[in-house]
Amino acid sequence: MIASLPMYDRPETAAANDRLWAGIRDRLHAEGLPAPEALIHDAPDLWLHWTSPDLVLSQTCGLPYRSRLHGQVTLVGTPDYAVDGCGPGQYRSVFVARADDPRDRIDMFDGAGLAYNDALSQSGWAAPQTHAAQIGIRLFPALQTGAHAQSARAVADGRAAIAALDAVTWRLMQRLDPVTRDLRVVGLTAPTPGLPLITAPGHDEDILFDVVAEAIADMPDADRDLTGLRRIVRIPAAAYLAVPTPPSPDRIVQETCGLIP
Repeated sequence: MIASLPMYDRPETAAANDRLWAGIRDRLHAEGLPAPEALIHDAPDLWLHWTSPDLVLSQTCGLPYRSRLHGQVTLVGTPDYAVDGCGPGQYRSVFVARADDPRDRIDMFDGAGLAYNDALSQSGWAAPQTHAAQIGIRLFPALQTGAHAQSARAVADGRAAIAALDAVTWRLMQRLDPVTRDLRVVGLTAPTPGLPLITAPGHDEDILFDVVAEAIADMPDADRDLTGLRRIVRIPAAAYLAVPTPPSPDRIVQETCGLIP
């Protein structure tokens, strides 16, 4: 059996995530349902978790869900992190640039190099590209970093001009990462459905929703303050599938180089 909460799992939040899982696990056991003793941290291949028939619970991102996982997993619900300017269960991306960059609005970054965590990241790739297209600018994929924190560092040390970071991650980083002192916010994307909880097909999503809701309600105040987690809400799959998916970084590079007409 597999359980993981990888999206906001970092050394400073691992213990809070473990306590949350313990509350979920114990409630599942009380329902007579199996659940692994502990979360898996730092999994080398999240796709193996997300697509495993042994998956009890994990958290994924909106773009992987709509592009690959929908139809292969069961949607449980969406954690609500009370992101400013967003509805329940929604989140958005925060555009960050170097604090000494004279450009102070995202529309001034036309043609700028974007550091992005992954080509299948809603907040790091899809949301900024969609936003850029809507306001009539282009953001060039400068480098793939593997993590939002690494994208922030790439901007801070000058390897990219701009990055788009998950707003929940940015809020955590402002508390925990000194690199944020070298950055400033220059724009925000529109809200989209947040990072959903999923389980393998055949599991009862209603029971899982209820036990997660109860476990969140019983979180210690310190854990709630650190993670920002408030509750779990129901956002339909159709809302995730309706979010636009922009071209991939490779395609944009090819188009820019004239390899694709």
